[in-house]
Amino acid sequence: MPEFQHFNVKIFAKPNSRLDWHALIPIFHRWIREQAMPELLIDVADYSHVPAGPGVMVIGHEAHYSVDNRENRLGLLYNRRAALEGTSQERVKQAYDAAVSAARKLEQEPELNGALHFDERIVEIWVNDRLLAPHTPETFSVLEAEVSSLLTDRLGQPPVLERSEDHRDLARVRTVV
Repeated sequence: MPEFQHFNVKIFAKPNSRLDWHALIPIFHRWIREQAMPELLIDVADYSHVPAGPGVMVIGHEAHYSVDNRENRLGLLYNRRAALEGTSQERVKQAYDAAVSAARKLEQEPELNGALHFDERIVEIWVNDRLLAPHTPETFSVLEAEVSSLLTDRLGQPPVLERSEDHRDLARVRTVV
């Protein structure tokens, strides 16, 4: 069974969420100054001008955090870059928990005036490594088992998952709510 690294987790914003993209920049700079996350945070990148793009990112050594708008779907994206010890299950749990923690932290930021809310049940998880996780049925079988176990544990019920069918895409699954 393959052991995956470099999990990415996107927790989608609730439909009633609103966002002033430029308000994220000082928030993320403060996260860097205060070492607000467990990873070493380094810089902020503003891609909010890109339609359906990566939004605003806080760049880190071990991981990036961003408020992402890929496919015109707003969400908090955790992108694990550095390898972690442990099993694939431990790694996907770390990535999911980091994304949920950052989403909850952003929801509480006063500059956002309570206008941004996330739903940890609506999530997309993928492995950002085509070598370890090629777009094959075998990869999806393992990935779906890992994600289903994680979300059942965290949310109290098994999720309904759909997989990316585009063979050019990374191995990616998304909850269906």
